Amino acid sequence: MHTLNFDVRDNAAVKNAVTTLPEEWADVDILINNAGLAVGMDTIQNGDTDDWERMIDTNIKGLLYVTRAVLPGMVNRRKGHVINIGSIAGKEVYPFGNVYCATKHAVDALTKAIRIDTVKQGIKVTQIAPGAVETEFSVVRFKGDKERADSVYKGFEPLHPEDIAEVVFFATTLPPNANINDLVIMPTAQASATILNKG
Repeated sequence: MHTLNFDVRDNAAVKNAVTTLPEEWADVDILINNAGLAVGMDTIQNGDTDDWERMIDTNIKGLLYVTRAVLPGMVNRRKGHVINIGSIAGKEVYPFGNVYCATKHAVDALTKAIRIDTVKQGIKVTQIAPGAVETEFSVVRFKGDKERADSVYKGFEPLHPEDIAEVVFFATTLPPNANINDLVIMPTAQASATILNKG
């Protein structure tokens, strides 16, 4: 294992991290763009522009910077798999989710665009779009208000990080001629972005 610690929002840091990988790690076979967050829940007219910038810089520009740094190597080798972790928020728009939903719609569009741009080189490109997953996501969205964050997952069994990891593993172990383009995964108790069966 080789661990790097850098801010995906900083293009120079991304380039430095990727270009200085040790030789045995330099040929990246699988890129999982998982950095993402939601901050705040307001209408557009009451939105905090600092929150908007943080989401746009992380969810869109971070994905672009890392992909731009890694993808040329895959294209040159004519081999590789890019997995973008999207969200049900990239398929639907819900109240107070405006800018976050917009960033995840961008992930959906960019996944399709990357696939188009690299199909001739045989690069696999997959989007995995989860519904409610119990992670630090809600703590970040509610700016550290753990009680409010915990209430999001009360009354039903959400997805867990391990569930998403299993889907990623499945997608990356398909035969060379098979690719999952787009996969939405939800808790059994979730029918849409806003409809949950909370007991």
